[in-house]
Amino acid sequence: MSVPYDTAAYEPPESHESHQPDGTHQPDEHLGRLLGRALNSFELPDEVLARLDCALAYDSSLHSAHHSAGLHRETYRHTWLLADGSALTLWELVHNTMPGRGTQHEVYTSEEDLHLATDRLPLPREAAPDFELPLQVPSIPEPRRSYAADGSADHARRLLRRAENEDRPGPDTARLLHTAYAHQITQAFGRPRLGFTLYEHAFLLHDGSEISLWEIEHTATPDGRHMCEVYATQDEARAAMQRRATDRSRPSCG
Repeated sequence: MSVPYDTAAYEPPESHESHQPDGTHQPDEHLGRLLGRALNSFELPDEVLARLDCALAYDSSLHSAHHSAGLHRETYRHTWLLADGSALTLWELVHNTMPGRGTQHEVYTSEEDLHLATDRLPLPREAAPDFELPLQVPSIPEPRRSYAADGSADHARRLLRRAENEDRPGPDTARLLHTAYAHQITQAFGRPRLGFTLYEHAFLLHDGSEISLWEIEHTATPDGRHMCEVYATQDEARAAMQRRATDRSRPSCG
């Protein structure tokens, strides 16, 4: 019977977990270990390996498993998050069905190829892989944009530090952004004549999730000096811009 399983006894030589931003498990190290243990790694296309050179993060999960009569077969999903915002997945087959019963590893670029490889294993018919196991760890979500890994946690800290508005994002947001390792800045709105510019600072966190801060730069101050405000949502930022513009256009009394 094909069932979700505790694979501690048969797990490949690395822990199947997300890359952490502490520098101890870089995405290229996970790739190197996978290629090193897979017997057919030489079959991977050069263009796939070239794309993985720019990986920012890594995640893996158990995809399916079968254990019976001393035989075992597991499949794993390995996903890398790339600098262009896309995700690339490799599929690993782990089994001990060959003569000698040693554990073997194979790697494939598509789930279809993984199915074909699993079907050829000398396992009972009832061991056909269940590729819809209820116990699955979600892979890294595909992000919406292209990011650059360039001191992103420090950038977030500096952004929040220079914000002058009292209702700027608080400590919880700051702690969350401490795990940011890539970011992108885009101008969402600009009115040079009125001195208003709105920027979105999008951050990619180590778990693949995204968070944005919205920065207003303006000179709608009593003395015309430059001011920076930061908000958690675009709606809040635009509402603040409207308030500043209204205050600026309102005639002073006296």
